[in-house]
Amino acid sequence: MTNSRHVHRRTVLKTLAAGAAAVSLPAFAAAWPEKPIKLVVTFPPGGASDIVARLMSEPLQKKLGQAFVVDNRPGAGGSVGGMVVAQAPADGYTLMLSNSTPISIGPFALDKQPYDPVEGFTHIALIGSAPCVVMANPKAGIKTLADLEALAKKSGRLDFGSGGPASIGHIYGELMKNSLGINMVHVPYRGGAPMTTDLIAGVVPVGIDVLTAYVQYFKGGQLVPLAVTSASRSPLVPDVPSVVEAGYRKLVLDNFFGLTGPAKMPSDIVARLNAACNEVLADAEIKKKMLELGITTSPTTPAAFTAFVKEQVAQLSPTVKAAGVRL
Repeated sequence: MTNSRHVHRRTVLKTLAAGAAAVSLPAFAAAWPEKPIKLVVTFPPGGASDIVARLMSEPLQKKLGQAFVVDNRPGAGGSVGGMVVAQAPADGYTLMLSNSTPISIGPFALDKQPYDPVEGFTHIALIGSAPCVVMANPKAGIKTLADLEALAKKSGRLDFGSGGPASIGHIYGELMKNSLGINMVHVPYRGGAPMTTDLIAGVVPVGIDVLTAYVQYFKGGQLVPLAVTSASRSPLVPDVPSVVEAGYRKLVLDNFFGLTGPAKMPSDIVARLNAACNEVLADAEIKKKMLELGITTSPTTPAAFTAFVKEQVAQLSPTVKAAGVRL
């Protein structure tokens, strides 16, 4: 009788232990997702990040079985949206369409850094990257990066326009200034459109911005592209050299787009999201639409994406600080 009672007790304890173990595992992760997923975009509707977020949302919804709801949270160089995600529960229901601005630039342009752009997040999947382009007004007499460097050294000053303070174009100009040892003076605008107007009019001789919006002006002859900031040429402008080809290897910089969540997300959710993203990016139609935006898709692992982010933060954060950029 006693032995029978002990056997029964051991059986019950084993059963309870097994149940407890099952509960202690990320059971919620196994069932994930059970509700819509918020995708924070750190810019207003209509911009490149917003377009990429909406382009990815529908196919991700089909693969994961839950809606992806785009939530635009612009402000403070992307840091407003970044804080929303950094402070959210790490349950896979709040994600960010990450890019260079809220990760590698914005946090370092504020008086108090709001989050650690590497350790404060889980970097899930690299979607792709789009180079900037350094361009000039045709009457400026600048046709190459070497021309730009020579003119800046000869005149002692060269103005350049960007879409605004702490924009990727602004920071790239500061990177050029420091790397080449020339005096490039930033002329900030409230967006790429007004900068383009003044660049075409010759108010500023040089402009720097993400490539996508400027292809039409190169084809029309209103602007002269000097180089794209990627390691290789862009399919959008195959006749324009990369900074590497132009002899400026230290000036390689890509504005990236990725999927990022709060720190310490469950590994199985991260793996599912990464796999889903990579499957979407393998679709020929998605690739085509991304390329039309000037984005080269780059499916990779979470570890590789995190390493990419670390490298870019190490490259840009000192530039932002040295330039005294403030938001």
